[in-house]
Amino acid sequence: MSPEDVQGSTTRVLKVSCCIKYFIFGFNVIFWFLGIAFLGIGLWAWNEKGVLSNISSITDLGGFDPVWLFLVVGGVMFILGFAGCIGALRENTFLLKFFSVFLGIIFFLELTAGVLAFVFKDWIKDQLYFFINNNIRAYRDDIDLQNLIDFTQEYWQCCGAFGADDWNLNIYFNCTDSNASRERCGVPFSCCTKDPAEDVINTQCGYDARQKPEVDQQIVIYTKGCVPQFEKWLQDNLTIVAGIFIGIALLQIFGICLAQNLVSDIEAVRASW
Repeated sequence: MSPEDVQGSTTRVLKVSCCIKYFIFGFNVIFWFLGIAFLGIGLWAWNEKGVLSNISSITDLGGFDPVWLFLVVGGVMFILGFAGCIGALRENTFLLKFFSVFLGIIFFLELTAGVLAFVFKDWIKDQLYFFINNNIRAYRDDIDLQNLIDFTQEYWQCCGAFGADDWNLNIYFNCTDSNASRERCGVPFSCCTKDPAEDVINTQCGYDARQKPEVDQQIVIYTKGCVPQFEKWLQDNLTIVAGIFIGIALLQIFGICLAQNLVSDIEAVRASW
């Protein structure tokens, strides 16, 4: 091959590499800022000692603090974004290979988690039921947790894990004769069906709700549990949920391919020198 041909080939490779380089850089800048956001949320929750940081003390998570999940995910995203940005800008093949290999490992772990979630869906359902019931027991123990449960029940239009009677697990709402609480045999206000004409929330709407016949309960409160409602939401929005996961997977595969392509171009140019 003549020197002119080599030079022309090298120029074309450089033009393609330049486009790929800046695309990878832009892709990883977003990834980098998302990592910073997750780290910020994790550090804020750690310092504030809010619902994320103390939820493990009132639920059975084996001592695991969910705030660590934000810190780990944020840290991984920050490192990957940093490696991708610097690797693309500086044309550092080591950082680009690190980025693509690490992203490939994450993709494999996500795929494995998806398969395991499908295979052990009944176990996950039982764990979700167990988790919600533990939080029901601790409903009045933490204001952040209380707000989280209220938001969940209002959003999903549900009550308890599998039904309103799950609130018997809470010492303030159970129906035992020894319970002197005014909330006895009731449910939190977030279980109440909403009246569009009401501008102010009636926090006492759930009082004595479970003392009524089941037919009358359905008028006043939501009788479906949050676990079945969540399953129903997943089924109704299966296309959207699947689309999000497929989109994330495609972005990861696309990032891996671009990084490997850029590495090949850089090595091809260096080999021609």
